[in-house]
Amino acid sequence: MPDTLLFAMEATLNGLTAGVMYALVALGFVLIFKASGIFNFAQGVMALFAALTLVGFQSGQIPFAHLINAVFGTRLHQFGWNMPTFLAIPATVLVMILLAVLVERYILKHLVNQEPIILFMATIGLAYFLEGVGDIMWGAEVKALDVGLPKGMSGAVDDITFAWFGYGFYIDRLELWAAGIAGILVASLTIFSQYTKQGRALRAVADDHQAALSVGISLRFIWVLTWSIAGIVALVAGIMWGSKSGVQFSLSLIALKALPVLILGGFTSIPGAIVGGLIIGVGEKLFDFFMQPVIGGATENWFAYMLALAFLLFRPQGLFGEKIIERV
Repeated sequence: MPDTLLFAMEATLNGLTAGVMYALVALGFVLIFKASGIFNFAQGVMALFAALTLVGFQSGQIPFAHLINAVFGTRLHQFGWNMPTFLAIPATVLVMILLAVLVERYILKHLVNQEPIILFMATIGLAYFLEGVGDIMWGAEVKALDVGLPKGMSGAVDDITFAWFGYGFYIDRLELWAAGIAGILVASLTIFSQYTKQGRALRAVADDHQAALSVGISLRFIWVLTWSIAGIVALVAGIMWGSKSGVQFSLSLIALKALPVLILGGFTSIPGAIVGGLIIGVGEKLFDFFMQPVIGGATENWFAYMLALAFLLFRPQGLFGEKIIERV
Protein backbone atom coordinates (compact mmCIF):
# COMPACT_ATOMS: atom_id res chain seq x y z
CA MET A 1 0.00 0.00 0.00
CA PRO A 2 1.47 3.44 -0.93
CA ASP A 3 2.86 5.44 1.97
CA THR A 4 0.76 8.48 1.01
CA LEU A 5 -2.44 6.46 1.41
CA LEU A 6 -1.32 5.11 4.79
CA PHE A 7 -0.48 8.59 6.04
CA ALA A 8 -3.86 9.85 4.78
CA MET A 9 -5.64 7.04 6.63
CA GLU A 10 -3.78 7.95 9.81
CA ALA A 11 -4.73 11.60 9.35
CA THR A 12 -8.37 10.56 8.86
CA LEU A 13 -8.44 8.60 12.12
CA ASN A 14 -6.85 11.49 13.98
CA GLY A 15 -9.40 13.81 12.38
CA LEU A 16 -12.29 11.64 13.59
CA THR A 17 -11.05 11.73 17.18
CA ALA A 18 -10.37 15.49 17.00
CA GLY A 19 -13.84 16.03 15.53
CA VAL A 20 -15.40 14.38 18.56
CA MET A 21 -13.66 16.95 20.78
CA TYR A 22 -15.18 19.76 18.70
CA ALA A 23 -18.59 18.10 18.83
CA LEU A 24 -18.53 17.98 22.64
CA VAL A 25 -18.45 21.78 22.73
CA ALA A 26 -21.05 22.13 19.98
CA LEU A 27 -23.52 19.94 21.92
CA GLY A 28 -23.93 22.61 24.59
CA PHE A 29 -24.79 25.23 21.96
CA VAL A 30 -27.38 22.93 20.38
CA LEU A 31 -29.12 22.08 23.67
CA ILE A 32 -29.66 25.71 24.66
CA PHE A 33 -30.59 26.87 21.16
CA LYS A 34 -33.18 24.09 20.78
CA ALA A 35 -34.93 24.89 24.05
CA SER A 36 -34.81 28.67 24.10
CA GLY A 37 -33.65 29.94 20.71
CA ILE A 38 -30.63 31.54 22.42
CA PHE A 39 -27.20 31.27 20.85
CA ASN A 40 -25.14 30.89 24.02
CA PHE A 41 -21.85 32.67 23.35
CA ALA A 42 -20.79 31.74 26.91
CA GLN A 43 -20.64 27.98 26.25
CA GLY A 44 -16.86 27.97 25.77
CA VAL A 45 -16.36 29.99 28.96
CA MET A 46 -18.67 27.57 30.78
CA ALA A 47 -16.30 24.75 29.79
CA LEU A 48 -13.39 26.80 31.13
CA PHE A 49 -15.23 27.66 34.35
CA ALA A 50 -16.20 24.01 34.91
CA ALA A 51 -12.61 22.85 34.38
CA LEU A 52 -11.23 25.54 36.71
CA THR A 53 -13.75 24.56 39.39
CA LEU A 54 -12.90 20.87 39.06
CA VAL A 55 -9.16 21.53 39.40
CA GLY A 56 -9.85 23.83 42.36
CA PHE A 57 -11.82 21.13 44.14
CA GLN A 58 -9.23 18.46 43.36
CA SER A 59 -6.34 20.53 44.70
CA GLY A 60 -8.22 21.80 47.77
CA GLN A 61 -7.79 25.41 46.69
CA ILE A 62 -9.72 28.04 48.65
CA PRO A 63 -12.10 29.92 46.29
CA PHE A 64 -11.45 33.66 46.04
CA ALA A 65 -8.23 33.21 48.06
CA HIS A 66 -6.46 36.10 46.30
CA LEU A 67 -9.39 38.46 46.98
CA ILE A 68 -9.67 37.36 50.63
CA ASN A 69 -5.94 37.83 51.16
CA ALA A 70 -5.98 41.28 49.54
CA VAL A 71 -8.93 42.48 51.65
CA PHE A 72 -8.03 40.95 55.04
CA GLY A 73 -4.24 40.67 54.76
CA THR A 74 -4.29 36.91 55.23
CA ARG A 75 -2.20 34.26 53.46
CA LEU A 76 -4.79 31.62 52.73
CA HIS A 77 -4.36 29.40 49.68
CA GLN A 78 -5.22 25.75 50.37
CA PHE A 79 -7.58 23.89 52.68
CA GLY A 80 -4.82 21.38 53.34
CA TRP A 81 -6.52 18.41 51.68
CA ASN A 82 -7.15 17.11 48.19
CA MET A 83 -10.63 16.06 47.06
CA PRO A 84 -10.76 12.71 45.21
CA THR A 85 -11.85 12.91 41.58
CA PHE A 86 -14.97 10.81 42.19
CA LEU A 87 -16.15 13.49 44.63
CA ALA A 88 -14.79 16.53 42.78
CA ILE A 89 -16.74 15.77 39.59
CA PRO A 90 -20.19 15.56 41.32
CA ALA A 91 -19.33 18.71 43.29
CA THR A 92 -18.55 20.52 40.04
CA VAL A 93 -21.82 19.27 38.55
CA LEU A 94 -23.67 20.84 41.49
CA VAL A 95 -21.83 24.13 40.85
CA MET A 96 -22.90 24.08 37.19
CA ILE A 97 -26.52 23.38 38.19
CA LEU A 98 -26.36 26.30 40.64
CA LEU A 99 -24.98 28.45 37.82
CA ALA A 100 -27.97 27.43 35.65
CA VAL A 101 -30.39 28.47 38.41
CA LEU A 102 -28.67 31.84 38.79
CA VAL A 103 -28.62 32.46 35.02
CA GLU A 104 -32.35 31.76 34.79
CA ARG A 105 -33.24 33.85 37.82
CA TYR A 106 -31.14 36.92 37.17
CA ILE A 107 -30.84 37.00 33.36
CA LEU A 108 -33.32 34.89 31.39
CA LYS A 109 -36.37 35.65 33.55
CA HIS A 110 -36.00 39.35 32.78
CA LEU A 111 -35.49 38.87 29.04
CA VAL A 112 -38.57 36.83 28.13
CA ASN A 113 -39.93 37.69 24.65
CA GLN A 114 -36.99 39.95 23.88
CA GLU A 115 -35.36 40.04 20.46
CA PRO A 116 -32.78 37.29 19.76
CA ILE A 117 -30.00 39.87 19.42
CA ILE A 118 -30.68 41.07 22.98
CA LEU A 119 -30.47 37.53 24.32
CA PHE A 120 -27.27 36.97 22.35
CA MET A 121 -25.72 40.12 23.80
CA ALA A 122 -26.71 38.93 27.27
CA THR A 123 -24.75 35.71 26.76
CA ILE A 124 -21.72 37.74 25.62
CA GLY A 125 -21.93 39.66 28.89
CA LEU A 126 -22.31 36.37 30.77
CA ALA A 127 -19.19 35.02 29.06
CA TYR A 128 -17.02 37.93 30.18
CA PHE A 129 -18.56 37.86 33.66
CA LEU A 130 -17.83 34.13 34.10
CA GLU A 131 -14.30 34.58 32.80
CA GLY A 132 -13.69 37.33 35.35
CA VAL A 133 -15.26 35.35 38.19
CA GLY A 134 -13.20 32.29 37.25
CA ASP A 135 -10.02 34.40 37.36
CA ILE A 136 -10.84 35.88 40.79
CA MET A 137 -12.15 32.57 42.15
CA TRP A 138 -9.38 30.18 41.07
CA GLY A 139 -6.51 32.30 39.69
CA ALA A 140 -5.24 32.83 36.14
CA GLU A 141 -2.23 30.47 36.11
CA VAL A 142 -2.22 27.39 33.86
CA LYS A 143 -3.38 24.31 35.77
CA ALA A 144 -2.86 20.61 35.07
CA LEU A 145 -6.04 18.53 35.04
CA ASP A 146 -5.83 14.82 35.77
CA VAL A 147 -8.97 12.72 36.20
CA GLY A 148 -7.25 9.41 35.53
CA LEU A 149 -7.81 9.25 31.78
CA PRO A 150 -4.94 7.58 29.88
CA LYS A 151 -2.77 9.69 27.60
CA GLY A 152 -0.19 9.04 24.94
CA MET A 153 -0.15 6.70 21.95
CA SER A 154 -2.63 3.84 21.87
CA GLY A 155 -0.57 0.66 21.75
CA ALA A 156 -3.58 -1.38 20.66
CA VAL A 157 -4.22 0.79 17.60
CA ASP A 158 -0.52 0.79 16.79
CA ASP A 159 -0.33 -3.02 16.98
CA ILE A 160 -3.51 -3.61 14.95
CA THR A 161 -2.64 -1.18 12.18
CA PHE A 162 0.94 -2.47 12.02
CA ALA A 163 -0.39 -6.03 11.66
CA TRP A 164 -2.80 -4.95 8.90
CA PHE A 165 -0.73 -2.45 6.94
CA GLY A 166 2.85 -2.81 8.15
CA TYR A 167 2.64 0.72 9.56
CA GLY A 168 1.47 1.66 13.05
CA PHE A 169 -0.94 4.58 13.33
CA TYR A 170 -0.41 7.13 16.10
CA ILE A 171 -3.74 7.75 17.88
CA ASP A 172 -3.95 9.50 21.25
CA ARG A 173 -5.66 7.34 23.90
CA LEU A 174 -7.26 10.44 25.44
CA GLU A 175 -9.06 11.20 22.17
CA LEU A 176 -10.26 7.58 21.95
CA TRP A 177 -11.73 7.95 25.43
CA ALA A 178 -13.29 11.24 24.39
CA ALA A 179 -14.95 9.49 21.45
CA GLY A 180 -16.38 6.81 23.73
CA ILE A 181 -17.59 9.33 26.31
CA ALA A 182 -19.16 11.48 23.59
CA GLY A 183 -21.03 8.43 22.29
CA ILE A 184 -22.36 7.64 25.76
CA LEU A 185 -23.31 11.29 26.26
CA VAL A 186 -25.23 11.51 22.97
CA ALA A 187 -27.01 8.20 23.65
CA SER A 188 -27.98 9.41 27.14
CA LEU A 189 -29.28 12.72 25.82
CA THR A 190 -31.30 10.91 23.14
CA ILE A 191 -32.85 8.53 25.67
CA PHE A 192 -33.58 11.43 28.03
CA SER A 193 -35.19 13.45 25.24
CA GLN A 194 -37.32 10.61 23.89
CA TYR A 195 -38.36 8.59 26.94
CA THR A 196 -38.61 10.91 29.96
CA LYS A 197 -41.32 13.37 30.93
CA GLN A 198 -38.82 16.20 31.28
CA GLY A 199 -37.28 15.36 27.91
CA ARG A 200 -40.65 15.46 26.18
CA ALA A 201 -41.38 18.79 27.89
CA LEU A 202 -38.06 20.11 26.63
CA ARG A 203 -38.92 19.08 23.06
CA ALA A 204 -42.35 20.68 23.42
CA VAL A 205 -40.79 23.98 24.47
CA ALA A 206 -38.37 23.74 21.57
CA ASP A 207 -41.25 23.30 19.11
CA ASP A 208 -43.57 26.02 20.45
CA HIS A 209 -43.11 28.05 23.64
CA GLN A 210 -46.69 29.31 23.77
CA ALA A 211 -48.25 25.89 23.19
CA ALA A 212 -46.04 24.37 25.87
CA LEU A 213 -47.08 27.06 28.34
CA SER A 214 -50.75 26.45 27.53
CA VAL A 215 -50.53 22.80 28.65
CA GLY A 216 -48.84 23.67 31.95
CA ILE A 217 -45.15 23.24 31.15
CA SER A 218 -43.01 25.61 33.21
CA LEU A 219 -40.75 27.54 30.86
CA ARG A 220 -38.52 28.60 33.75
CA PHE A 221 -38.00 24.99 34.83
CA ILE A 222 -37.14 23.95 31.29
CA TRP A 223 -34.59 26.75 31.01
CA VAL A 224 -32.93 25.69 34.27
CA LEU A 225 -32.93 22.07 33.10
CA THR A 226 -31.48 22.97 29.72
CA TRP A 227 -28.71 25.17 31.10
CA SER A 228 -27.92 22.50 33.71
CA ILE A 229 -27.50 19.85 31.02
CA ALA A 230 -25.45 22.28 28.92
CA GLY A 231 -23.31 22.93 32.00
CA ILE A 232 -22.69 19.20 32.44
CA VAL A 233 -21.78 18.91 28.75
CA ALA A 234 -19.45 21.89 29.22
CA LEU A 235 -17.84 20.06 32.16
CA VAL A 236 -17.22 16.98 30.00
CA ALA A 237 -15.73 19.15 27.24
CA GLY A 238 -13.63 21.04 29.80
CA ILE A 239 -12.29 17.76 31.23
CA MET A 240 -11.29 16.47 27.80
CA TRP A 241 -9.71 19.70 26.55
CA GLY A 242 -8.17 20.48 29.95
CA SER A 243 -6.65 17.01 30.20
CA LYS A 244 -5.21 17.44 26.70
CA SER A 245 -3.73 20.95 26.87
CA GLY A 246 -4.06 22.12 30.48
CA VAL A 247 -6.68 24.39 32.02
CA GLN A 248 -5.91 27.90 30.82
CA PHE A 249 -8.02 30.86 29.78
CA SER A 250 -7.42 30.21 26.08
CA LEU A 251 -9.63 27.14 26.65
CA SER A 252 -12.66 29.42 26.25
CA LEU A 253 -11.71 29.92 22.58
CA ILE A 254 -12.78 26.36 21.76
CA ALA A 255 -16.25 27.87 21.34
CA LEU A 256 -15.00 29.55 18.17
CA LYS A 257 -14.09 26.15 16.70
CA ALA A 258 -17.59 24.92 17.51
CA LEU A 259 -19.18 27.57 15.27
CA PRO A 260 -18.28 25.85 11.96
CA VAL A 261 -19.47 22.57 13.48
CA LEU A 262 -22.87 24.13 14.20
CA ILE A 263 -23.10 25.68 10.74
CA LEU A 264 -22.43 22.31 9.11
CA GLY A 265 -24.62 20.17 11.37
CA GLY A 266 -27.41 22.63 12.11
CA PHE A 267 -28.12 24.60 15.26
CA THR A 268 -31.02 22.38 16.36
CA SER A 269 -29.68 18.86 15.81
CA ILE A 270 -27.76 16.79 18.37
CA PRO A 271 -26.70 14.21 15.73
CA GLY A 272 -25.80 17.16 13.50
CA ALA A 273 -23.32 18.40 16.12
CA ILE A 274 -21.58 15.02 16.07
CA VAL A 275 -21.57 14.69 12.28
CA GLY A 276 -20.48 18.31 11.83
CA GLY A 277 -17.63 17.81 14.29
CA LEU A 278 -16.44 14.70 12.47
CA ILE A 279 -16.57 16.46 9.08
CA ILE A 280 -14.58 19.41 10.42
CA GLY A 281 -12.06 17.18 12.17
CA VAL A 282 -11.42 14.90 9.19
CA GLY A 283 -11.58 17.74 6.67
CA GLU A 284 -8.99 19.92 8.37
CA LYS A 285 -6.57 17.02 8.90
CA LEU A 286 -6.79 15.81 5.30
CA PHE A 287 -6.65 19.33 3.86
CA ASP A 288 -3.56 20.06 5.92
CA PHE A 289 -1.96 16.75 4.87
CA PHE A 290 -2.47 17.24 1.14
CA MET A 291 -2.21 21.04 0.85
CA GLN A 292 0.53 21.89 3.35
CA PRO A 293 3.33 21.17 0.82
CA VAL A 294 1.58 23.46 -1.66
CA ILE A 295 0.37 26.46 0.36
CA GLY A 296 2.27 26.10 3.63
CA GLY A 297 1.19 25.22 7.16
CA ALA A 298 -1.40 26.49 9.64
CA THR A 299 -4.30 25.49 7.36
CA GLU A 300 -6.14 23.99 10.36
CA ASN A 301 -6.61 27.51 11.71
CA TRP A 302 -8.85 28.62 8.85
CA PHE A 303 -10.06 25.56 6.91
CA ALA A 304 -13.13 25.00 9.12
CA TYR A 305 -14.32 28.58 8.61
CA MET A 306 -13.91 28.40 4.84
CA LEU A 307 -15.92 25.17 4.77
CA ALA A 308 -18.59 26.80 6.95
CA LEU A 309 -18.73 29.77 4.58
CA ALA A 310 -19.36 27.42 1.66
CA PHE A 311 -22.23 25.80 3.59
CA LEU A 312 -23.73 29.19 4.38
CA LEU A 313 -23.82 29.96 0.68
CA PHE A 314 -25.45 26.71 -0.45
CA ARG A 315 -27.17 25.19 2.62
CA PRO A 316 -27.44 27.80 5.38
CA GLN A 317 -29.61 25.59 7.62
CA GLY A 318 -26.87 22.93 7.81
CA LEU A 319 -27.05 19.22 7.03
CA PHE A 320 -29.61 18.41 9.75
CA GLY A 321 -31.18 21.80 10.37
CA GLU A 322 -34.78 22.57 9.56
CA LYS A 323 -35.31 24.55 6.38
CA ILE A 324 -37.10 27.80 7.14
CA ILE A 325 -39.71 28.91 4.64
CA GLU A 326 -41.17 32.37 5.07
CA ARG A 327 -44.21 33.51 3.12
CA VAL A 328 -44.96 37.16 2.60
